[in-house]
Amino acid sequence: MKSLLLVWLLVGCFAVAAEKPAASSEGDEAPSDLSTAPYNDPAIPPEIIAMASGVPEIEARNYLLVDFQSGEELAGLNPGLRIEPASITKLMTAYIVYRDLDKGRVKLDDEVLISEKAWKMEGSRMFVELGKKIPFEKLLRGMIIQSGNDAAMALAEHIAGTESAFVERMNQTAAELGMKDTHYMNVTGWPAQNHYTTARDIVKLVRALITEFPERYKLYSEKEFSYNNIKQQNRNRLLFRDPTVDGLKTGHTESAGYCLVSSAKRDNMRLISVVLGTKSDEARANASQQLLEYGFRTFETHQLYNAGAVLAKVRVWKGDQTEVPAGVIDDLFVSIAKGRYDQLKGGMQLDKGIDAPIMRGDRLGTVIITDRELGKIVKETPLLALEDVAEGGWWRGMMDSIQKLFAD
Repeated sequence: MKSLLLVWLLVGCFAVAAEKPAASSEGDEAPSDLSTAPYNDPAIPPEIIAMASGVPEIEARNYLLVDFQSGEELAGLNPGLRIEPASITKLMTAYIVYRDLDKGRVKLDDEVLISEKAWKMEGSRMFVELGKKIPFEKLLRGMIIQSGNDAAMALAEHIAGTESAFVERMNQTAAELGMKDTHYMNVTGWPAQNHYTTARDIVKLVRALITEFPERYKLYSEKEFSYNNIKQQNRNRLLFRDPTVDGLKTGHTESAGYCLVSSAKRDNMRLISVVLGTKSDEARANASQQLLEYGFRTFETHQLYNAGAVLAKVRVWKGDQTEVPAGVIDDLFVSIAKGRYDQLKGGMQLDKGIDAPIMRGDRLGTVIITDRELGKIVKETPLLALEDVAEGGWWRGMMDSIQKLFAD
């Protein structure tokens, strides 16, 4: 691992110094003469995540392995490092497209007029024709399966009128999803100053995409796409190697390296792997496969509580009722090393002195899951109010103020 970190630091220093990287050979994206290295503070020490031993040595600048259901980070190297996302950008482009499809703002059978800007897009393309109207669904497939820059531009212009207007929505959506270290400048991942994200933010986006659009997500598993008698394969090699892999996205520029966001599901467990900055197409596939195999071999996922489960009754002061049910609003999952489930013990810490009004979803304490044998906490999550509690009358407020003085 130490040798890997040294290589990573040397690569980072080279990226800062380089002015004109060589052209991209893959064609997945454009060559880049912009580096994302200035977005990061070299004084910050490397962040290494290892929930269990045996993490394989991954030849990548940074990576992250996450359990989809629990959100637990199982393994990683510098997942908060700001990087150039290349074509992984199109995950956000697609997410916004899916939102608009679900809201009926656009339809799959819409006819999309191809502008000169879309037609002239370089890099990976589905080879649309200038001035032709193409069904929205074909463009969507061209963007997701083949990573067409021309398709992404055409979709963005059809939805928002201009690329810049669509990019505004991308950045607004990133903020909504809590992607605090992400900023977009275009819809394709074409190299641009101030266009960056992190492995951790990519996972947030992927979890939202799969959760909100499970049916549309299936498109990421398709292996080939044909348009204009041109057949092109999905660049995600894992789709051809591992039947449990069903997505998601490749990316490449000279400065970003070869990147791959992948996801696989085996039995009741889904893992998300983000590998960034490898040396080749083969390297990103191998590194991603290594991470996924490590995750499935080492960990297991369990659902602890159902959404809405009442775990406690919490005392409320100055309200129109004296207690409020508390628990979890969403299903609660935990990721643990294999064979440790029987050692788990649930507990809670309740906040004291809670006054009305209370809104559903307000934090009232903490749910704590402990491994009894090892004596360590394996998960902490907020204990939330499951109902609203309004303020009581003036008499209730006065009496509770007095009683609260003598309460523990």
